[in-house]
Amino acid sequence: MKSYRKELFFHLERRRGFVNITPDVQACVDESGVREGLALVNSMHITSSVFINDDESGLHHDFDSWLEKLAPHEPVSSYRHNDTGEDNADAHLKRQIMGREVVVAITKGRLDLGTWERIFYGEFDGGRRKRALVKIIGE
Repeated sequence: MKSYRKELFFHLERRRGFVNITPDVQACVDESGVREGLALVNSMHITSSVFINDDESGLHHDFDSWLEKLAPHEPVSSYRHNDTGEDNADAHLKRQIMGREVVVAITKGRLDLGTWERIFYGEFDGGRRKRALVKIIGE
């Protein structure tokens, strides 16, 4: 069995955003040489996410609006976590909702995604460099 590991790096200037990383993950599959197996993609930060959904700007806007209603950034004083001097408690909650990782089957050397499915990196506390791990195993 083959094993492959790579880190993808992100630096979103704005506080929140979504990046389609499907081509980056497929490039990792290509580099790995795995034809049949699994790809794990996970955020390595507790204020960002990796998830699968449609690459449609209206939906991304809806995600952002919905998450901001569920866990608004302000007032930052409304969160006990922010008593530590941080201002990102909302980002921790948003990450919990959107998830830490995805696992995607690899079939014949391609990510085995549904018709409209794409892999996204979700940022909820931007402004600094972060990373996601791609781990691929298979034959």
